[in-house]
Amino acid sequence: MGVAARLTAYALALGLVFAVAWFAGGLIRHAPPGGHDTGGDRDVHGPDGLDAESAIDGLAAAAAGYRLAVVDPTFVPGVSSELRFTVIGPDGLPVTAFTPTPRDPQPLHAVVVRRDAAGFQRLDPTMDPDGTWRAPLRLPAPGVWRAFVDASPNAGPTVVLGVDLFAAGPFEPFTFPPSRTAAIGDFQLRLDGDLVPGVPSQVFATVGRDGVGVTDLQPYLGAFGKLVALRDGDLAYTAAASGPAVGDRAGPAVAFTVRVPSAGTYRLFFQFRVADVMHTAEFTVPTRNP
Repeated sequence: MGVAARLTAYALALGLVFAVAWFAGGLIRHAPPGGHDTGGDRDVHGPDGLDAESAIDGLAAAAAGYRLAVVDPTFVPGVSSELRFTVIGPDGLPVTAFTPTPRDPQPLHAVVVRRDAAGFQRLDPTMDPDGTWRAPLRLPAPGVWRAFVDASPNAGPTVVLGVDLFAAGPFEPFTFPPSRTAAIGDFQLRLDGDLVPGVPSQVFATVGRDGVGVTDLQPYLGAFGKLVALRDGDLAYTAAASGPAVGDRAGPAVAFTVRVPSAGTYRLFFQFRVADVMHTAEFTVPTRNP
């Protein structure tokens, strides 16, 4: 091959590498259809769940020797199906023993959201004797979706693992302007408090209905409310729960302590239960400088 031909081939190869890198960056930010997440391990939670590294969760399918394995990550948009997965332990076998806590009787939580942080839903999986977890799942629209599993194996630390799910078809990613208010039917919601990177931050979700504070929130999995925060861009996962505990009230305000890992914008999903119906409110909140 002549010098000119070799230079041409080299330039084409560089162009291909650049294109692949650019496309991979687009997967992280805009999530068009693509491959599975294969990120590396992370540090795990400390005993209070608020150490600096524990907030950077859900970016990888493996952590601390544990791995999340999904039986089939492909779904048909709008069609009800089932998500099946196992948590594989350091011994290479499915984990079958998990530890609940006094404040939360559920030792494993699972949520799903599209890569553009739209379509959040919490699942209620159940485990077969062989360690396979199952949950009904309907992905309402095409796109790459992210499944997060927050689990507490008996023999190890709490880990948050994440994998991608795929619903074929074209889609246009949503963008979400900053918002601290939401409306769900006749409920009005407001989020107060600032997210300060790297430190425990107090935030308060207030629930009203027809201009009157709601005081009959029902506990769900040991809490008056559940809160999940996802970092814009890569969906780093942070979760918090609130009450019931001594002195807690069943509304209208629910307090959370959240520790987000870095500056940026976060999508917050607040779930509350009234009259046996679960509701989800969405907020988009930028962090405040310390």
